[in-house]
Amino acid sequence: MMLRHWALACGLAAMLLAGAEQANAQETAAARGEKLFGACKACHEVGTGARNKVGPHLDGIFGRVAGTVEGFRYSDAMKKAGADGLAWSAESLGAYLEKPRDFIAGNRMSYRGMPEKGDRDDLIAYLQSQGPASPAANVAAPEPKAKDPATEFTDIVLKIAGDAAYGEYLSGDCVTCHQTTGQVAGIPSIVGLPKDYFIRAMFEYKTNVRSNEVMKLRVANLANEEIAALAAYFGSLQPK
Repeated sequence: MMLRHWALACGLAAMLLAGAEQANAQETAAARGEKLFGACKACHEVGTGARNKVGPHLDGIFGRVAGTVEGFRYSDAMKKAGADGLAWSAESLGAYLEKPRDFIAGNRMSYRGMPEKGDRDDLIAYLQSQGPASPAANVAAPEPKAKDPATEFTDIVLKIAGDAAYGEYLSGDCVTCHQTTGQVAGIPSIVGLPKDYFIRAMFEYKTNVRSNEVMKLRVANLANEEIAALAAYFGSLQPK
């Protein structure tokens, strides 16, 4: 009888240890994935309050039909993929991340791809850990925070009725790198970029929050009306 109890106790301990090791492995994968996501942050946000940037936000991506984030302008190729039934899962996202242009021909994501399966798995584990937070019942709303300078600047410029035609005239320097087709490899597309994100980015280059020296030189002397015009112009373009 004692031997039987001892065997049961050993079996239970082994199960608990295996469960702890599995949870630790998942946590480690997500931690590695968070570091890998650093390369994605220029274009994507994920987690509570995530917004569309150069690319759509990735909050709640698993199970979502491709090309359906509200307020984001997708390429025709991405919208067609969704219409044809593509929904994001760990498997489909992994295949997309390996070679985005091969998985959906004609999509405008400029990322070349993540060749290592282990890296893709870790990144996906991180995204899975950042699912939408469930609303908590009976929790008092947090006190509103003071706006940061970038938000205040964005709000000011958004109130200016940007002249898209004037923005097109001003865009000569921009389109040497950021083509209006949105198809330049390695350079983020600004075609159809939401105005608030475009304006905020300009302010961050002006104030050295963003470090690209070429961009800082380009925006240093832009007036608010000129930034509003550029935001209106690039925001009006449709991805090809």
